[in-house]
Amino acid sequence: MKPDRRFINQKKDFWANVRLISQQVGYTQRGKAQIKVPTLSEVQRAFNKLPLDISHLFDEKNRPTNFGALIFDYFQYRADILNNFVERRLMNLKQAEQRFKKLRRDLSPKCPIPMNKQKGEKRKPAFFTGIINMLIEANSNGFPCDYSPGVLTTMTRNGRPLRTLARRIDGAFPNAVNPIAIWEVKEYYFTTTFGSGIGVGPS
Repeated sequence: MKPDRRFINQKKDFWANVRLISQQVGYTQRGKAQIKVPTLSEVQRAFNKLPLDISHLFDEKNRPTNFGALIFDYFQYRADILNNFVERRLMNLKQAEQRFKKLRRDLSPKCPIPMNKQKGEKRKPAFFTGIINMLIEANSNGFPCDYSPGVLTTMTRNGRPLRTLARRIDGAFPNAVNPIAIWEVKEYYFTTTFGSGIGVGPS
């Protein structure tokens, strides 16, 4: 997926508003399993309840400012992409297992294939993580790759740490120091909540 240019390089206050509004009004529509687009009144009630200034989002006539309109455009874009593009491309457990077995048979991988965190009959390979690992190995032309760093990513300048990310990553190419690429995998098969049919890998 290519990013929407409207939302590239937005400043921190843009994302602060997005996250705060999402937290206050909710991310999904109850009972519909769809990503929510907040209404004007929901946002107004949320800011009034906190209470926070809302003049950057609405003018004196209660109409969205240019900044507010961009915020609402983002919510509409996010919902449309996730509801109508991403959801239909997610694999359920059966699809993920079938794809995993085919790749394992075709590629004969040497990369690590971790197990999931389930017990008993549900204890199986982590299908989506395994798929990602196998595809990376098959396309890395023999270069090294750390498939499970479990550490913070560090970028350096002149041999000294310049930036260290706050989250531990699930994979790094070639490693977690000055990586070319990093990724985090969300795999929720065997659960009974929203995540039971999703796998999210590298972006």
